[in-house]
Amino acid sequence: MPTFARTVLAPITVEVSAGALKRLPELLADARISSGGRVAVALGPGLGESIAAELDHLPDATVHTVTPGSLHSAKELTKSLRDDHRVDALVGIGGGKLLDTAKWAASDLGLPMVSVATSLAHDGLASPTASLERDGVSVSYGVHPPLAVLADLDFIRQAPAHQLQSGIGDALTNLSAVADWQLSHEVNGEPVDGLAAAIARTGAEAVLRHPGTIADDAFLATLADALIQGGLASSMAGSSRPCSGGCHEIAHALEALHPGLASHGAQGAVGALVCTWLRGDKALFQELSAAMRRHGLPRTADELGLNIAELATAVAYAPRTRPGRYTILEHRELDSVALERHLTEMMHELD
Repeated sequence: MPTFARTVLAPITVEVSAGALKRLPELLADARISSGGRVAVALGPGLGESIAAELDHLPDATVHTVTPGSLHSAKELTKSLRDDHRVDALVGIGGGKLLDTAKWAASDLGLPMVSVATSLAHDGLASPTASLERDGVSVSYGVHPPLAVLADLDFIRQAPAHQLQSGIGDALTNLSAVADWQLSHEVNGEPVDGLAAAIARTGAEAVLRHPGTIADDAFLATLADALIQGGLASSMAGSSRPCSGGCHEIAHALEALHPGLASHGAQGAVGALVCTWLRGDKALFQELSAAMRRHGLPRTADELGLNIAELATAVAYAPRTRPGRYTILEHRELDSVALERHLTEMMHELD
């Protein structure tokens, strides 16, 4: 009987621990990423200087300080790396914007990339996409996922609370995204990768039900694991389907109509709450609401700085942000008037 299998683009090594950065040389050698330590290190401003001071255990590394988050910065990093013929790998150390910038540059040059997360704002630390600003608009680019992922809790626990809250929101959205994916399968016959869906959902459920807070290393490790699992699920599925449904459509709509309200992850969590309500899943709605309250995430229009009519308009606009993607929003086809009624009922349930 023949044996069938598939190849999955997954990191060779994943480590979530305190002091993970100090074990970087060992990882580079043991995983045969760079046996001689001839690596380039991309750092951002802020923590960059303090991190650079800890890289004496990589004496042959070249350090590149970049202003992360834009396609221009990624191209500048690519240009700098192309001039250095000794480099055989790129290590990105920082938050989500820095890691996305490094992933794009490494993919453009065909270099293996190691992701070292010092914050947990979204699942970009292990995902096959890079979100970069181009001409004032955030654009998602397909990139090769990192060859190895480290999450250093010594740095992560020092990250601003709003960044960690964004990561919590981003992890929780997987629950709504997977439900939307399954809905599209039932209605339209869209194929669902069951393993990718299970991995995305399992990590999100661990965050949903963990009793700890961002002050606890055990919770931060669970959050890091969930975000890494989200990135892995996207790699397996070949799309963002396991992690992005109507929840992220709403987040993108809020960013388009009301820029600067909250982080993408926090807005996505509100979107997940709305989609779960529209889906009629009362049990998950209550669990999501409780987790968001526990971690200080906005749950209502008022907490976002909007009124209900403005939030309803954003939800009605949301499907335009991802044409062709079928979610509960496309399924219900509610106009802003009907959505305002649903959202009013939802807000009463949150009181």
